[in-house]
Amino acid sequence: MPNVDVPLERIRFGQTSRKDAWWQYPLFWGIAFIIGAGYLTWGLLQPHNYWSPPYLTPLASPLFFGEGPHAWFGPDKPAWWPASLPLLPGVLIGIFPMAFRASCYYYRGAYYKAFFADPINCAVGEPRHGYAGEARGPFILQNLHRLTLYIALLFIAILTYDVVMATRFPVEPGASETTFGIGLGTLIMATNVTMVSCYTLGCHAFRHVIGGVMDVFSRAPLRKRLYDCSSCLNRRHGLFAMASLYSMVSTDLYIRLCAAGVIHDLRII
Repeated sequence: MPNVDVPLERIRFGQTSRKDAWWQYPLFWGIAFIIGAGYLTWGLLQPHNYWSPPYLTPLASPLFFGEGPHAWFGPDKPAWWPASLPLLPGVLIGIFPMAFRASCYYYRGAYYKAFFADPINCAVGEPRHGYAGEARGPFILQNLHRLTLYIALLFIAILTYDVVMATRFPVEPGASETTFGIGLGTLIMATNVTMVSCYTLGCHAFRHVIGGVMDVFSRAPLRKRLYDCSSCLNRRHGLFAMASLYSMVSTDLYIRLCAAGVIHDLRII
């Protein structure tokens, strides 16, 4: 970025001496986030086409009630679910990964710029006249990020299990017997787990857990190695944040299209 003289007095909203296209990042990121997050919100509210044997969309995993062998408590609605409302498997679990992403340090910095102009960019005038930080509601809830990390780590294990289950193809449609196989859907699901893992394990909160409290790394060589690996992923944290968002979109879309019969899975093995 070129050198810019930053005035000491408050400048008007949007006023700046910058000559570069400083508006591109918040604009393009905001559009990409609206599309990705909008699709995932839609997917979480869908009652059908989340299961295409042997694929389960990550938006319905873990599946507590619903179709297929993944369902922990069977296909029937729970007694407390309104009888007039179709079962929405994603609603039962969607809040947990959403809480992790919404409170992510990278996402916060990006959507504060894109949607609140707070700040819209360096050396560019802001619309607000004061600063309250994240010490008041609802933004004080962002401090739960380090707690939601543990839920995100659990989801990596669950999604990995789904990939293993995605290699167990029915011998014939509707049959309970399965045989080992790999389809395009299996590879898409595996790619999604990889992107989600790179995003989560490169998280600032994860780096703190494994090494942020250490004063002398030479006394804990294993933790030093883990910290270095996490730091390597953290250097591309923004890239993995958006890549994992769209890998989730791609995985869900592929499985839903297969379940609806719009496309057919490509069996590789």
